Amino acid sequence: MAVSTIKAELICDVQKVWDLVVSLKDISWRSDLDRIQVEEEGKRFVEYTKEGYATTFTITDFQPFERYEFDMENGNMKGHWTGLFSHENGVTTIDFTEDVTAKKWVMKPFVSMYLKKQQAAYIEDLKKALDK
Repeated sequence: MAVSTIKAELICDVQKVWDLVVSLKDISWRSDLDRIQVEEEGKRFVEYTKEGYATTFTITDFQPFERYEFDMENGNMKGHWTGLFSHENGVTTIDFTEDVTAKKWVMKPFVSMYLKKQQAAYIEDLKKALDK
């Protein structure tokens, strides 16, 4: 099991940040994704990487502008993601934590490094999208 957390402060309204993060329609800002398929509105969706690799997400908590959580699973891993959102004086703070277990023993040593890389890329994509 690997746990990775990333925090960022964004000079932006929390609603704009929230809307981008939870949108299952506009993923144009995500450099890692090709498409999203909604399987059950508000409950389950599948993300496809540019290489075609699918990950299924099941939403477990949805509290607008405060908390977004889901379970995730693909052929290589399963885990849970928690996103916390807060806003004060024009600054939105996001705190995202992933708790992932590799399904293949050979991948276990690399999970933590992979999560940190993915989280950093996600935050960079998010910042670029908010600057537009």
